[in-house]
Amino acid sequence: MPIVTLTTDFGDKDYFAAVAKAELLSEDSGIQVVDISHKVSPYNLTEAAYILKNAYHAFPKGSIHIIGVDSELTPENKHIAMALDGHFFIGSNNGILSMVQPEMKADKIVEINIHQQLNSSFPVLDIFVKVAGHLARQGTLEVIGKPKDEIRQLTNINPVVSPNGKQMVGSVIYIDNYGNVVTNITQKMFQQVGKTRPFTIYARTVKFRDVYRSYSEAINFSVPKERREEEGKKLALFNDAGHLELAIYKSNPQTVGGASSLFGLGYRDSVTVEFE
Repeated sequence: MPIVTLTTDFGDKDYFAAVAKAELLSEDSGIQVVDISHKVSPYNLTEAAYILKNAYHAFPKGSIHIIGVDSELTPENKHIAMALDGHFFIGSNNGILSMVQPEMKADKIVEINIHQQLNSSFPVLDIFVKVAGHLARQGTLEVIGKPKDEIRQLTNINPVVSPNGKQMVGSVIYIDNYGNVVTNITQKMFQQVGKTRPFTIYARTVKFRDVYRSYSEAINFSVPKERREEEGKKLALFNDAGHLELAIYKSNPQTVGGASSLFGLGYRDSVTVEFE
């Protein structure tokens, strides 16, 4: 049974996601459609890449992933399909796919060229779904596009390290459902630059001098609960995606707030690490 996933900025108010799924089933009633997320912030390429990067590998090899973010066809935003890491990806050549697995080279890339055969006012529905249906029926990439060697790279999303290695400046790339703030500083880079040196993390007026392996590791459970610093405790950790995350223990953005609102941090805001 072929699996097709959807990662879009459609939200859940409009009919777009439902129609895309209906058309996929019309292509092949045996397709299993899985929603990764429809709540990517509108046109937010970095957020879409972060979500997809950390979700796709949980699916079986051969899965097909549609990315419906900034998908309108223009002379500067062509449509592509790519085979990478045993999976297929369909989206726009806007930089998202360069961030999915930047350390891996794609097995094959094609620039989709079936637009003249279809009405393409709704690219995810008119083009991407058709390509996904073709791939689900074991079709090849060459049939729906011309080979392409490179895709657009986004190079402005990496942390900057000072020449003396004492400072690393990253930025917020994602805010999760709990209001936790995810940065583009990875654990690998943090360890390569900082080695074992003491450090301080600065995010506006908030400072962190420890990085934990989990949320609960920040809590001292040997202290009686009534005297324990627990709910509302600020902490930094490397999350399961390997990124530096700033969080509030057991936060709730709808009531007490989350790290984003309490620290005053939004998308692309700076987070700095100073190494001693």
